[in-house]
Amino acid sequence: MKRLSGLDASFLYLETSTQLLHVCGVFVLQPDSIPGGYSFATMRAELGRRVAAVPEFRQKLRRVPLDLDHPVWVDDTDFDIDRHVHRLALPAPGGDAELAEVAGHLAGIPLDRSRPLWEMWLIEGLADGRIAVFSKMHHATVDGMSGMNLLAHLCSLEPEAPAPPELALDRHAPGELNLLGRAVVRTATRPLQLAKLVAPTVGALSGSLGRARRGAAMAAPFTAPRTPFNGTISGHRTIAFVSLDLAKVKAVKNATGSTVNDVVLTMCGGALRRYLAGRDALPETSLLATVPVSVRDSDKVSGANQVSALFSRLGTDVEDPLERLGQLSESNRTAKDHQQAIPAEALQEWAELAAPKTFGLAVRVYSGLRLAEKHKVVHNLVISNVPGPPVPVYFMGALIEAMYPLGPIFHGAGLNITVISSNGRIHVGIIGCAEAAPDLWDLAKHVPDELEALVAACGTGDED
Repeated sequence: MKRLSGLDASFLYLETSTQLLHVCGVFVLQPDSIPGGYSFATMRAELGRRVAAVPEFRQKLRRVPLDLDHPVWVDDTDFDIDRHVHRLALPAPGGDAELAEVAGHLAGIPLDRSRPLWEMWLIEGLADGRIAVFSKMHHATVDGMSGMNLLAHLCSLEPEAPAPPELALDRHAPGELNLLGRAVVRTATRPLQLAKLVAPTVGALSGSLGRARRGAAMAAPFTAPRTPFNGTISGHRTIAFVSLDLAKVKAVKNATGSTVNDVVLTMCGGALRRYLAGRDALPETSLLATVPVSVRDSDKVSGANQVSALFSRLGTDVEDPLERLGQLSESNRTAKDHQQAIPAEALQEWAELAAPKTFGLAVRVYSGLRLAEKHKVVHNLVISNVPGPPVPVYFMGALIEAMYPLGPIFHGAGLNITVISSNGRIHVGIIGCAEAAPDLWDLAKHVPDELEALVAACGTGDED
């Protein structure tokens, strides 16, 4: 038995039928390297062997009586791989458009909370004999980095790799009285927890105000302009993706003294500028992105989600790509300094006080009254940049050609761009509310355009 952290549990409480808080991914595979060739039955069986060695794939939620405390993870003694691994085929011609349409449909289906919170769909019928995997895991179980760590258990550096030994299941589930007793103790100590949080929180706020007065603070929430994707979202999802040359990104980084993340945000800002301008919806002021930041190097943070966040202005009001990159680099340095000055455990500690019933009711009211359309925009979208393996990786023996990560979207921010680097490529996954952010292929095609504009402006060509 393992209790969810407050932040992990918050993703359960914040979920509704339209605000689905799972993390998805599309992996395009070359099956030629699979020992003995590809078949759905053999790949499903191999997946069953591998997930048997990873507790996160075999555990399900157990609610605490009266919802007095956050749920716990318990081993699923009735685990059945057939309930988690499924099969389908794309319609002809089996291209990116067909794959994205199917992935968008699957992304709009909630996970069954009575089982371990993950699913995989093996997708056949892609052009050139390739196959794809659509994966879905709840955000209560993973963030960007922990998701990559879990994926690593299913991958290898060679086509042939033995499955790790199966872990024994814990068949002694906690009793109701046990869970209730623990919850009563935690509930009784919450006022003390709250009291301990007040002083450091006031100090952090005071420090942020001081930074703002000195011009050394990150961009503030609630200062974002409104765009078509900043409102109440539906449960329908649309997806697009694109792959880029990592060497070109690094060449721009080296030529400008910036970081890979600066270049990625600059490309996204330029692509969003073009996308919105093409719809006569480009605001005069810059879009504001929330950028998740890993805090896994802190020994005070626990749980599957070990993240903080910073706010970054994307320079969508700046046409020149180099000027945009310069502004972003400078503001990101300020934002990182500001973010690092905030205790890494602050978000996690406040999330511990989240009350399940209160959170759930508040989210339903917020959605039902469409309040996201009636207050100032907190932020426009989430952009996440996750480092991946720098070498070729095999999934169940199949070479991974591309991996497109897809994060969740929220009421008030119906667009998410997630980027991962892998084996010399940068893979960009884009997901949005189908009604609020249509035609995402128009946005995706502008990302490489913006990279080429940066390369030309720097005069770097294809240099490393």
